[in-house]
Amino acid sequence: MKARLVAFLMAASISQTFAQSLPAGFVDLRDVDPSIIQDIRYAGSNNFLGHPLSGYDAAECVVKRDVAERLKRIQKELAPQNLSLKMFDCYRPARAVAAMWAWAHDGKETAADRRFSPAFAKKDLFRLGYIATHSRHSTGWALDLTLVDLKADNSKSFDPQKTYADCTAPADARAPEGSVDMGTGYDCTDLKAHTAATTITPEARRWRARLVAVMARQGFVNYFREWWHFSLPGVGHVAYDFPIAPRAR
Repeated sequence: MKARLVAFLMAASISQTFAQSLPAGFVDLRDVDPSIIQDIRYAGSNNFLGHPLSGYDAAECVVKRDVAERLKRIQKELAPQNLSLKMFDCYRPARAVAAMWAWAHDGKETAADRRFSPAFAKKDLFRLGYIATHSRHSTGWALDLTLVDLKADNSKSFDPQKTYADCTAPADARAPEGSVDMGTGYDCTDLKAHTAATTITPEARRWRARLVAVMARQGFVNYFREWWHFSLPGVGHVAYDFPIAPRAR
C-alpha cells in the first residue's frame, strides 16, 4: 500500500512539473476551450512531408493565452450556427521549420509532393512565399484553421494507403478534410489557395469570406496566399523551439 502511495505521489509530482513546462504565456488550447476541434497535421502523416515533423511529439494546439481566449470567443459566436473552428496548426517549433527547409531542398520530387503542390516545384516554395524561413507560427501568434459544419457528415478520414487527387481537385476526389469545402485542401501551394481566388466555386468563396470575417472580429489578419492562415498583427517577434508534448492528464 505504501509503495503504491509513493508511486502515486511521484506520478502526481511529474504530472505537475510537466503541466508547468510550457514557456510563460503559452497554453494548451484544450485547457481554454476543449470544444474547438483539433487536427494537427504535422503530428501525423497527412502533410506535405508525409511524416510527423520534428518537435511535434503530440497532436496538440499550443498558443499564446491571448490567442486562445480570442479563439474561445470566436467558437462561442459560431456555436449557435452549428459551426466549429478546426485547428490544423498552431505553435510550430523552429526545428520543424528547419525540417521544411531541408525537405524543400532535398532535390527530390514525388507524387506525394505533387498532391500538395501540383503547379510549383517544392524548391521554389520558400521563394514564392508559401513557406517562411522565419515562421510566425514559431512565435505562438499564428494559426492554420478552417470551419466545420457540425450538421454535416464529417466521418471520412485520411487513409495513408489510398491515392488521392491533388489539393485543387473537387472535394470528393482529394483527401478528406472533415470540414467545409474551402475550394482546396489545407496546405495547398497553388493559386487556387489564395484567399481571394476566383477560380473556385461560389460556395467555397462564401465559406472563405465567412472565415475571414469571423476571425477579423477578434483581430486576426489573413495571409492572402493561404485561406487557412491567420495571425495577430504587431505582436510576436521571438521564435521558440520547445517541443509540443502530450498534455498532462
